[in-house]
Amino acid sequence: MAEAAPQLPKTMSAMLLTGHGDVDKLQYRQDVVTPRPGPGQVLVQVTATAKNNTDRKAREGLYPTKGKEEVTSFAMGGSPTLTFPRIQGADIAGRVVAVGEGVDVSRIGERGLLDFNIYADERRDINLTPDYYGHGADGGYAEYVVVPADQFHHVPNPELQDAELASMGMCSYQTAYHMMTSANISAGERVLVTGASGGVGTALIQLCRIVGAIPYAVSQLDKADALLALGAEAVIDRGDLATFVERVLAETSGKPIDAVMDLVGGQMTDLFIDTMIVDMQGRSRYPRLSIAGASGGNISEMMWTRIYLYQVQIFGVSHGTREEAEQLIEWIRSGALKPVLHGAFKLSDLHNAERYFVNRDSNYLGKIVIVPDAQWETHGAPFALATAEEQGL
Repeated sequence: MAEAAPQLPKTMSAMLLTGHGDVDKLQYRQDVVTPRPGPGQVLVQVTATAKNNTDRKAREGLYPTKGKEEVTSFAMGGSPTLTFPRIQGADIAGRVVAVGEGVDVSRIGERGLLDFNIYADERRDINLTPDYYGHGADGGYAEYVVVPADQFHHVPNPELQDAELASMGMCSYQTAYHMMTSANISAGERVLVTGASGGVGTALIQLCRIVGAIPYAVSQLDKADALLALGAEAVIDRGDLATFVERVLAETSGKPIDAVMDLVGGQMTDLFIDTMIVDMQGRSRYPRLSIAGASGGNISEMMWTRIYLYQVQIFGVSHGTREEAEQLIEWIRSGALKPVLHGAFKLSDLHNAERYFVNRDSNYLGKIVIVPDAQWETHGAPFALATAEEQGL
């Protein structure tokens, strides 16, 4: 039998994804059955869930693996695991309010952060068929969620608000760290971080500094001060693509980039490779590119002769491992990693949050979080963005 706190409601509010499509496929309901934890699970009362681009891409069916016109959900383990209705939201912060069989009741009341992965097995060093909460199982766009007890990590840090904790969720931070571990980033290396103002980009900048690497951020120049304060060595605007490589090298004093953390793809990928192969003399390691996004386009054109003659190593990255998640939690608990929270929206206002995320302005940096309406005054209101009318949504 599950041990539960008293007055656990029979139903809850949640945002249900009812099919592939636009935001009209997201339906706010207040009569969804509150889940109950099974063996080895905990029931978490959600206080904040970070918004990720994967939510939009899964909703719109933008994970093609064969044809450019393919509309599909994320599926690496055989059959697609996204079924409808589904509650999205991967990066969950909250408090344990009930435990299932085999879980110590002392965990009730713990504040924590979810390792968002649905792991296929118990291996700690590899994750070949990644799936995640909010896709293959219900996530945090709700008042309550059931998750594995060993993946809901206690983070008591009183200086971190729940919304700030959610903004440090594993979907961004673990992806960033796995990009780096795949490419074996080491101290002293020059690392080009693309899409640097987003959740993964801001995580990469911090993580580079933690391991002693030197991050160079690609972003709009009006975000330079914030990115420099976060740890970027320099900020390079995409600007004129014909001069991009020259401008990167101007910031590195002519030294080649050692590794690129690419979240952009498209026509930029070839230019990113150029920054690594301009001078192969005196290099101690191969040039490396980790890619975990394609915001600039799903198709890149490059010459394979350049890849193999210059021995460029390319790493495709999706999610990460248990070991990496646990290391990140240690850094969060120690204060080595800092939240980059842009603002908060109510769960019932998720449609506007989705529009804001897609059409975000030049002030956008880091993450937005979604807070259940019942938790808004405590966990959302201090970080509220402008009203929908003020945003022009």
